[in-house]
Amino acid sequence: QVQFVESGGGLVQPGGSLRLSCVASGITFSSYVMRWYRQAPGKQRDSVATVTNGGSTNYADSVKGRFTISRDNAKNTVYLQMNSLKAEDTAVYYCNAANLANYRNYWGQGTQVTVSS
Repeated sequence: QVQFVESGGGLVQPGGSLRLSCVASGITFSSYVMRWYRQAPGKQRDSVATVTNGGSTNYADSVKGRFTISRDNAKNTVYLQMNSLKAEDTAVYYCNAANLANYRNYWGQGTQVTVSS
């Protein structure tokens, strides 16, 4: 059974930090490109950060220099370190796993991040 468990969301003041985690089970984690997406109320779900099988990373312009994505294949976990948070970072954050060889694609359940004073 494929399962993704996300954690680390919450309420934080502007300028603060949060670290999101997403633990995967039921897949060969190292074979998947891992991404974090976010969706604010009334808006589409957008990609925030990507880490490939080989560890290469890519970021949306809006989070470059503030967010860091990383993965630990031994723990089947992908992380998103978020620093210098802004009100516009408020959204539900989802982890996503994509296998480019067999086109399988999975989503986590989402975790709420609220940046407010």
